[in-house]
Amino acid sequence: MNKKEIEFNKGTLLVMSVIFDAIGYLSFTIPVIGEFADVIWAPLSAYLMIKMYKGKLGKVGGVISFVEEILPSLDILPTFTIIWIYKYIIKK
Repeated sequence: MNKKEIEFNKGTLLVMSVIFDAIGYLSFTIPVIGEFADVIWAPLSAYLMIKMYKGKLGKVGGVISFVEEILPSLDILPTFTIIWIYKYIIKK
């Protein structure tokens, strides 16, 4: 069975990145439960990063996203959006 790879265009990736960063910020709204939510969100965000940004960038971004979400007080960084900026603005 072939796995169909989804290709995202630049605009779609930006919108998805902002949405996923916003989801990551939700842990700040619920003080004690929010940190537990990060335990669930960290591996999911890493998986999404790898699927959204192919190749080495996606893998490195996935690791950064996981570490940033799993460690307390680091989940203030908009990792998805930073990776988008790197891919489409800085790397060009």
